[in-house]
Amino acid sequence: MGSRPTGRAGCARLDDEPLVRILLVEDDALLGDGLYCGLMQAGFQVDWVRDGVAAELAMQSEPYAVVVLDVGLPRRDGLEVLKRCRDAGVKMPVLILTAQDAINARVRGLDSGADDYVVKPVDLKELAARLRALIRRGGGEASPLLRAAGVELDPAARTVRFHGDEISIQPREFDLLHTLMLNAGRVLTRELLEEKLYRWGEEIESNALEVHIHHLRRKLAPTVIRTVRGVGYLIAAVDE
Repeated sequence: MGSRPTGRAGCARLDDEPLVRILLVEDDALLGDGLYCGLMQAGFQVDWVRDGVAAELAMQSEPYAVVVLDVGLPRRDGLEVLKRCRDAGVKMPVLILTAQDAINARVRGLDSGADDYVVKPVDLKELAARLRALIRRGGGEASPLLRAAGVELDPAARTVRFHGDEISIQPREFDLLHTLMLNAGRVLTRELLEEKLYRWGEEIESNALEVHIHHLRRKLAPTVIRTVRGVGYLIAAVDE
């Protein structure tokens, strides 16, 4: 696309944080830089675009877990972007981020298809918590804890238990398991999983996904993550 999502090279996530791929749409360079760094350190894998046209293209072509969308954008207004994406069938959760605090502005945002609404300036901890809640609801899960196939995953505390025993896993393994559990009972293709786990421009080794799945099976149980030949992978929605 003409304006591909970007990041900031000097802004690193914490080594023990999970990764959930999200889209940040903010044209203000200073605010965007702060949000990008804060969300990365809160455990999200962030793609950042700075205008409405790029935002619409990204939302319609990439499987983001959630979108943080500014309203006052160059090239195309944020609410117009949201309405066009909803009309095109884009269902990913969207949190509107704006300086407009009037009730009418909030109503317009929600009526345009937003799932939540935060007024600037925003506390980063609150923003991260709201995003985690939207991701849970988007996966059909209201509880902060995700449970499937004997596994209990806590996105906020970054912990995993298997039949009650805490399991130590690496950040990328956590991210993969989190994605599978948000979609428990559904088969996810290799391509979709790689798109959710890695940002644009990030080099992916040919067998990286299989290595992560092998490690998870060894730490949990061989039958927790199933291979559906020729299709992809899934984790059962319930114990079997």
